[in-house]
Amino acid sequence: MEEKKITLKLISRQYDGEEQSEVELFSEGMLSIADGGYQISYKETDATGFSGATTKLTVHSQDKVTMERTGSVNSQLILERGKKHHCHYGTPYGEFMVGVTTSSINSTIGENGGTLDFKYVIDINSSYVGDYEINVDVRADS
Repeated sequence: MEEKKITLKLISRQYDGEEQSEVELFSEGMLSIADGGYQISYKETDATGFSGATTKLTVHSQDKVTMERTGSVNSQLILERGKKHHCHYGTPYGEFMVGVTTSSINSTIGENGGTLDFKYVIDINSSYVGDYEINVDVRADS
């Protein structure tokens, strides 16, 4: 499979125990085969707080997704169901080492798109930061 142009809708929700925020992003991107799975890449915008960055979501399996940002911020999160990973997380305000514990991953991503949903918790030095839920709807352009 060659790279395919895609249209994606991404909804990101964050809960910190008291407040909830939600960001919705519509973007164009690319879908390709990578590491035995599928890779979705797209440009971030001001709406997500990561303007100037490119995000790559690599779906390795139903149990593992890697989220990598490069550009204005650099980070890599390893999301693996039932496991905790310590990862490098860059924000416009600085860089951190964070703990990432993933509770669920569901993917129907294939050559023509599909959906990817995952939930995870982030902590810094074992102190709770928030619960995150990402829902991505990918459609290959005709």
